[in-house]
Amino acid sequence: MRTIIALMALAALIACDVAEDDRPPTSRDFPRAYRPVSDTGSTAFSTEQIRDDRREAVTVMDEAQITSGMTVADLGAGEGYYTVRLAARVGAQGRVLANDIDENALRRLGNRVERERLDNVSIVLGDPDNPKLPEQSFDRVFLVHMYHEVAEPYAFLWRMRPALADGGQVIVVDVDRPADEHGIAPQLLFCEFERVGYRLVEFIRKPQIAGYYAQFEVTGPRPDPHEIEPCVQPGDDANALSISTDSDTEDNDDVQGT
Repeated sequence: MRTIIALMALAALIACDVAEDDRPPTSRDFPRAYRPVSDTGSTAFSTEQIRDDRREAVTVMDEAQITSGMTVADLGAGEGYYTVRLAARVGAQGRVLANDIDENALRRLGNRVERERLDNVSIVLGDPDNPKLPEQSFDRVFLVHMYHEVAEPYAFLWRMRPALADGGQVIVVDVDRPADEHGIAPQLLFCEFERVGYRLVEFIRKPQIAGYYAQFEVTGPRPDPHEIEPCVQPGDDANALSISTDSDTEDNDDVQGT
């Protein structure tokens, strides 16, 4: 009987290991994300001129209250649309860290930074489940049209959280559509952030950004990875997408919910 029990336990462990083979070893302490993930594809969301014509970056930076002297991280920086505009906004006394997992994109961005002499910009290669940001360093962390490509959101958000300085906030710009179609439903976004200890403070939709804007801050202690309960796709289980409703937002016709 002891032999049978031991064999059953071993079989269970083997089955578990096989099920986790498609995940990075550094993510396996965290729950799996029960949603599809978009292909990384192009590092450019749209042409820069089109985005500037509708005042996308200006609108987002104004909402995020980016001012001179701030330290900002641009995760999924790609070709640097936000990086160069953030660099101009924070000025010589500020700092911008551009981060991506695509080495080729970062190489092209590095050439652009040198060409445009952006002395307040630094570039760091991240991992899919870890942006590798220095702790207590950033007033704002930007995730623009990239969060739907994060395959291990709980590990990613958990490791990103210590990088925020006191009062620091995370800015997400994305599109309300399925996660495998280069977007993510707002309720699912809210849920995943909340499970790792973030609180939604603002959510708006504006035509200038061709999607929605969400702003988060940390709240409470950072949970142990094994304590995080995964969210599911909207419609699969309404209870799994319940979020706190104590977020403070201004009365505004653009506010869609918190």
